[in-house]
Amino acid sequence: MKIEQYRILEKSLINEFIDKLTSISKVSAPVYKGFNNYAFHEIKSADEVSLKYIPTIIPPKKYFLPIKETLLDFKKGNEFKVEPTVEYDNIVLFGVHTCDISGIKCLNMVLSDKPKDTGYLVRKKHITIIGLECNDYCDEYASCAFVGAHIPTTGYDLMFTELTDCFIIHIHSSKGMDIIEKTGIFKPADSNNIEELKALRNNKLRIFNNEIPTERRYLPDLFDRSFNASVWKELEQKCLSCGNCTAVCPTCYCFDIKEDVDLSLQSGERYRLWFSCQLDPFAKVAGGIDFRRERSARQRHRFYRKFRYHIDRYGMVFCTGCGRCSRTCMAKINLKEVLTSLIRESEAKIWRKWL
Repeated sequence: MKIEQYRILEKSLINEFIDKLTSISKVSAPVYKGFNNYAFHEIKSADEVSLKYIPTIIPPKKYFLPIKETLLDFKKGNEFKVEPTVEYDNIVLFGVHTCDISGIKCLNMVLSDKPKDTGYLVRKKHITIIGLECNDYCDEYASCAFVGAHIPTTGYDLMFTELTDCFIIHIHSSKGMDIIEKTGIFKPADSNNIEELKALRNNKLRIFNNEIPTERRYLPDLFDRSFNASVWKELEQKCLSCGNCTAVCPTCYCFDIKEDVDLSLQSGERYRLWFSCQLDPFAKVAGGIDFRRERSARQRHRFYRKFRYHIDRYGMVFCTGCGRCSRTCMAKINLKEVLTSLIRESEAKIWRKWL
C-alpha cells in the first residue's frame, strides 16, 4: 500500500463531503425506500443517503446499461434519415459496494469485446464510481467471499473504508483525485491509518467465510459433471419463470430490440430493453421452436452463465455474490442452496462409482 494514494476523512465530515459532491456534479447514491429496500437514486443532499444498506433492488448497472435505451431515430421526409443515438449523463455514483463494482467489471469485459457496445462504452467514460467497502455481511443471502468480491481491488475511482474514527480513502484514478482536490476536506493518511486498514482487511478474512462448501477453482469441474443433475428438475417444480432473478442481477446483459413508429408513419425510434433468459419467449426461434422450453433448462442456463461459460471465455465467474437473485425470488430459490445441492449430488455420484 502506497501511503500517498490514501486520504482520510473524519466521520463527522461525511455529510459535508456528500453535500460538496452534489454541488459539483450530479450524484446518485443508495436511498432508503421502505420495507428494508434501497435504490440508487439521484440525491440533492446528504440527508437522503443511506450508508448502511443491503444491496439495492436494482444494481447500479442501470446507469451503464439503461433498462430502456434508444439506439436510433428515423424520419421520413424528402429523404429517409436515420440518426444513431447515444444517451449518456455525467454522474457520480457514491457508495457502491464491492460486489456491484465486480458486476460492472464483468460488464466491462463483455461489452468491450467484439462487437463493442458503443453506447455502454460512452456512458462508462462519463460515470465516476465512489465505492464503499463492506466490513461485515449485508445479510444471510450474500456469498461475496466465495466469488472474491468482498475485498476491493480495481474498478473504482475512490474507495471509502470505515475505520474506527475516520474513513480512509483509496485514490485509484485521476477522476478520483479531482474530487479530492475540488472538495478540499481530506487529510493525508499516516502509517497508523494504513496499519488499521491492514488489520481490518485481516479481520475480514475471519468474518467473510467461503459460503459454499467448495472452492471457486473447482467450479468448472463441478458444472461439467452437473449438466444432467436432478437439481435442475427440482428447480423446475419451483421456478415461476418470472425473470426476477435476471432483472436484478448485476452481470446480466441480455436485451430485446423493438421499433416504434408514430401514427403518421413518418418517424419512429429503435430501442432496446432488458430481456431475460428465464422468460419463455427468449429462446423461441422461427417456426415456433423453443430450444429451452422447460423451466429446468432455463434455470440450468442461468447457472451455467454465471459459473461456467464465462470462465472459458473470460476467465471470470459472472456471479458477484450480492444475493439479489435469492432475495427477490418469489419461489424462494436460493443460489447458495442450489450450488450446495449440486456439490452434494456430484459427490454422491463419485462415491457410488468407487463403491
